[in-house]
Amino acid sequence: MNNTEAVQFLDSLLGRTLRIHTTDTRMFVGTFKCTDTVRIPFLVPRHDRFYDGLADPFLRELQDRNIILAGTCEYRFPPPSTIQAAADASSKDKTQITKADTIKVDMTSRLIGLVVVPGRYITRIEVEESPEEVRLREQRRGIAT
Repeated sequence: MNNTEAVQFLDSLLGRTLRIHTTDTRMFVGTFKCTDTVRIPFLVPRHDRFYDGLADPFLRELQDRNIILAGTCEYRFPPPSTIQAAADASSKDKTQITKADTIKVDMTSRLIGLVVVPGRYITRIEVEESPEEVRLREQRRGIAT
């Protein structure tokens, strides 16, 4: 993807709801506002994982890495102790638990508003679509083929 295509793609995401997963298992859901540019230093220390994905570690150019979201909610998975407590409570209700049994535990959430998600911690980005957007996309795909 060349630079022009990348800019057009980012423009198409402006104002859309993104779900961003991070390395510490948190998830941020908010409205995409922009990217934040970082300067890549001339010499990159070998121990810094931030630059592992770069083809040339001696880059000196600006790169968009961080994502800024507005109206953001942060979601966290429950701690292992909470999951264990739910499993113990579930086992008291049943005489025997099989591996196929599932335990439902809610994620914790909080509203944090405007947030910068550092690019080095992002593991996955998803675009949320309404049922109407999905229907329109499928119609366009059917027309294009």
